Amino acid sequence: MNIFKTMQFRFKNANIVEQLIYVNLGVFITVFLVNTFSFLFGSNSNILLEWFSLPASFSDFTLKPWTLITYGFLHVGFIHILFNLIALFYIGNLFLEYFTTKQLLTFYVFGTAFGGLIYLISYNYFPAFSRDIDKSLLLGASAGISAIFVGIASYMPNYQLKIRFIGFVKLWYLAAIWVVFDLIQIPVSNAGGHLAHLGGALFGYLYVSQASNKKTTLWSQILSLFIIKKKPLKTAYKSGKKTVKSKESNLPNQKEINTILDKISKSGYDTLTKTEKEFLFKQGKK
Repeated sequence: MNIFKTMQFRFKNANIVEQLIYVNLGVFITVFLVNTFSFLFGSNSNILLEWFSLPASFSDFTLKPWTLITYGFLHVGFIHILFNLIALFYIGNLFLEYFTTKQLLTFYVFGTAFGGLIYLISYNYFPAFSRDIDKSLLLGASAGISAIFVGIASYMPNYQLKIRFIGFVKLWYLAAIWVVFDLIQIPVSNAGGHLAHLGGALFGYLYVSQASNKKTTLWSQILSLFIIKKKPLKTAYKSGKKTVKSKESNLPNQKEINTILDKISKSGYDTLTKTEKEFLFKQGKK
C-alpha cells in the first residue's frame, strides 16, 4: 500500500513532462498485462490495442474517434517506448524553460491529433497504402514529441546544445535532421509512423509561427483558440493617499534581464559574459 502512496505522491509533485512519462509507462505495463491474460485465456487479440490505437481506415476511425488522441499513449515495444521517453524527457524539459506547462500539454495533445490526421489522410489518399489500409494501426508518442521538438526549435533556432564528440550544434539543425530522417524513411519502413511524426512537426512549426505572426488568416484563427496569451500586468492600488504602484516598478532591471534572455534564446547560455551571468544570478535570488 505504501508503494502506491509513494507513486501517487511522486506523480502529484512531478512536472508535466514527468507525468506524461509516468502515464506512458503505466499504459505500457497495462498493455503487456492484458496481453498476458489474453494469451492465457486463449485469445490472440489485445482489447486495449483494438480500442485505443488509431486505425488507418476512415470507416473504422468513425467508430472510434477517441483514438485520434489515445494512440499517442500506446507502445508495444520496449525500444520504441525507451527512445520516445528519453526524447520526451530532454526535449520536454528544455521546452518548459521557455513555455508553460499548459502549452507543453497543448503541443503534445494537438501534435498527436495533427499527426493522426496526416496519417489518416495519407493512408486514404495515396495509392501506395491501399493494400495495407485495413490492417494498419498507429500508436506511439512520437508525433506529440515531434510537435514539442520542432516547436521549441522554431522559437529559438539558434540555441546551441553541446553534444559529446561533436561540440555545439544549433537546435534548428537537430530539428531539420529529425524531419529529414522521417521523410527519407517513409518508403523504407513504418511509413505511417513517419507520416505522423511529420504531422506533429508541422503542427509545432505552425503553432509557433502563428504566435509571432500578426496577420489574421483562417489558420491563425484556428490556432488562436489554443495559444495561451500572457496576461497584462495588473496595477496594485492602496487605500488612502498612498502612491499607486505598478508591478513594473519592482523590476528596474527588467530591460537588461530581457536583453540577456533574448541572447540566451538566440545563442545559448554559454555565450553570456561572466558579468551577465553574475547579474542574472543575482536577479534570480531577489
